[in-house]
This record gives sequence, C-alpha cells and structure tokens, in this order.
Amino acid sequence: MFLSVFDMFKIGVGPSSSHTMGPMVAGGLFLDALRAAPFQAHGLRASLHGSLAFTGVGHATDRATVLGLAGFMPAEYDHDQAEATLSEIHATKQVSPHGLGPLQFDPKTDLKFDFGPALAGHANGMILMATDAQGDVILQEVYYSIGGGFVLTEAELSSGEDVDQGPSIPFPFHTAAQMLTMAQASGLSIADMKRANEISRGCKDSLDTGLARIWDVMNSCIERGLAQDGILPGGLNVRRRAKNIHEQLEAERGLNWAAPHTINDWMSTFAMAVNEENANGGQVVTAPTNGAAGVVPAVIRYWLDFVPGATASKIPDFLLTAAAIGGLVKYNASISGAEAGCQAEVGSASAMAAAGLCAVLGGTAEQIENAAEIALEHHLGMTCDPVKGLVQVPCIERNGLGAIKAVSAASLAMRGDGQHLVPLDSVIETMRQTGQDMHEKYKETSLGGLAVNVPNC
Repeated sequence: MFLSVFDMFKIGVGPSSSHTMGPMVAGGLFLDALRAAPFQAHGLRASLHGSLAFTGVGHATDRATVLGLAGFMPAEYDHDQAEATLSEIHATKQVSPHGLGPLQFDPKTDLKFDFGPALAGHANGMILMATDAQGDVILQEVYYSIGGGFVLTEAELSSGEDVDQGPSIPFPFHTAAQMLTMAQASGLSIADMKRANEISRGCKDSLDTGLARIWDVMNSCIERGLAQDGILPGGLNVRRRAKNIHEQLEAERGLNWAAPHTINDWMSTFAMAVNEENANGGQVVTAPTNGAAGVVPAVIRYWLDFVPGATASKIPDFLLTAAAIGGLVKYNASISGAEAGCQAEVGSASAMAAAGLCAVLGGTAEQIENAAEIALEHHLGMTCDPVKGLVQVPCIERNGLGAIKAVSAASLAMRGDGQHLVPLDSVIETMRQTGQDMHEKYKETSLGGLAVNVPNC
C-alpha cells in the first residue's frame, strides 16, 4: 500500500477538501476528458448529490464546481482571478477553459443541487455533463470526492483503482502491525521507511523540497490567521478569535502568574488560526482534510516554539511519520466526514499529529503507534454536524482540541514502552464500523446535531 506524503498533505484552498477542492479537481478531470473526446461540445451541466448538495453552499461547492469547469485547480488557486472569472461567468453565462473555447454554462440553471438519495458509490457524488447545440448530453461522468481532495470516477471507485497499482516499494505495510514488524526487522524508524518508499517513487531532492514547501504553506497559514480579525463569511457572523487570543498570550509571556494550562491556549490558537483562514477560503494544506487542517501545523508549531531541543530539521520526520499513519487510516477506514463523521477528519488528524510529535521527541516505532492509537481512540464516534453547512462551528474549535489531544497522546505514549492493550489497527477498524453505523444526518449533511440545535442566523 502506498499513499504519498503529498497525497496526504495537499496544498489547496478552503473551506473543504472534499466539498471545495474535490469538485474543483473533478471539473478539471472532466475538461481533460472533453479535450480528448472526438466531438465538439456546446455547453456544460452539473448536478451535486448527497452531502455535496446538502452542505454545498456552505462549503462553496457551487463556486468550486463552476471554477473547476472554468479550468481552475486548487494548488494554483488565485483568489482575485477566481472572483473576476466568476463575475464574468455569471454575466456571459459561459465558461472558457483552455483548449475548449467558450461553452454555454449558466450557474443558475446548469448547476443543480439534488437533495434526493445520494449516489450509490459515496456520500459525495457529482455528475458532470457536456451537451451539443440541441442540449443533448454527449459526454457524462460520475465523480466521487472521497475525502482529502481525492477524486475518483464511478468506474475507478468500483474497480478499486484508488488502491495503489504502481511499482513495488521497499516497505509495503498495509496495517500498523505490518509497519511495526518491518520497522523491527529493518532497524529503521517509521519516517525512514516512509522516506524510502517515497524515494523509490521519485527523487530525493524533490521530496525534501516538497516537504519544505508543505511546512512553509502550513506556517504561513498560521501567521495569516494570527494577523487577521473580523467576521467570517457565510452568515453565521462568527468572529475570528485567533488574533485576539494570540495578542493576549503574547502580553502574558514571562509573567509569573500565568497558569501552566495556558499552553493549551497556544495550541488551540495556532489551530484556530489555520481553520479561520480555511473558513475564509484561504490557502491551506489538507492534513488530511481541510476541515482538520489546523491540527498538524498547530502541533508542529507548539513543538518548535515551546519544546526544548526542537529543530526545524526534524520537520520532515514529523510529516513523513504523520503521513504514514494517515495512509493507514485512509486505506483501512476513511478520512471523509461525509462517510464516517468527524472522527475520520479531526480524529485522523490528531492521530497523525500525535505520531509525528512522538517521532520527533525520539519515540520508538511502538511508542509512535501507541500515540496514534490513543489520539484516534478518543475521537471515536465524533459526528460531523456543521452549523449551516459551514466549516466553522464546531470545526474551528474542534481543531484546537484535536491538537491538545495529540500532544497529550504523544506524551502518554512516551511515558510508556510502547506496549499497550488496544492496537491501532483495532481502533481504525472500530472507526470504520462506527462510521458505517452512524446515521447519515450526523455525516456532513447538517441535518442533525449542532446543525439543527443552534440557530443558523
């Protein structure tokens, strides 16, 4: 099993990896299919299904779909250019993707929200269509946004093409148990095994450069979030709080009366800064999703700023270890809130962060596995119930608590010798079963939980 560190950590745009980035990517894939087709299309249509329909407006799914069909991609997203393009599309009722010329597309009539049953393959489904001059469909594809910015066609999902089919890798662990066995046999750390796998599929220099880029975008997101205040978009009138809390914490630095638990406020503030930027549609890194994007960078920043001996040279080990754990969760369960609730998003992120922190603190492979297990175990059953379908309440604060749990889990694991009762594999399987049993109204539809018990205005 191989999922690249750059699959788990994707540079993209908020507020959602599955509901914003995924539909934008799907639009690009459909344009590629249209460019390869032997006929000339006249217009485009799209329909959103399941969670993409129910929480689509709050997650900017409609905007993302339109922009994807206009040729925008998350990693190169330019906000000002996107706004100008959207205004032009609404005025002309056309999109003009490169190599295809003007295509008729009126967002008001050609983009449908289907609130009926979800499509069969996944809760996040969408259908993209190309039409001829008479309005008849001449090309159609079903896409599923399966979490973390991953997108599969209906055929790819049914054939299992999301499972890696590439060349063999040195350490092909599918489970945490296999990972531990390989670490013991090789004498390598989890980060070293993950690095070897990555290098076997590419270039060492590009790996190091890419990891540095990932952390740079994460840290820049924290800094932007700490510098901004105001009201987040969407109608809930949620105030940004990271800047104000950070200013209070800075003013208290060095004061003898500051309580020890204030360190939790630092972690929460770093995480909230990221997720406030995400809610505002800013540039973030999926870790493993946008809704959980604040946990990993917050824990790295905590480690760098407050833990003696921390050094930026170890950040690649943190990210590689975290990606190894995230890959296990995705492969054996899910990282999609629409599929398994927030346990699959913030829970997975917390496990990844706990593992990464344990690694850079000098933990053994067994201690790292234990740290991930502790963090994920104590997110089991967490629902995804965003108020008004926005990635704001409870998502922003929830990232702060996910970071705190990650640090606590790593610390507890470091106090032991790695031997523990519940294996990580068992917790991942429990999370999968819990997500399967969870009622649909608690899986990113905004039909239950806080979403219906908190006023949406």
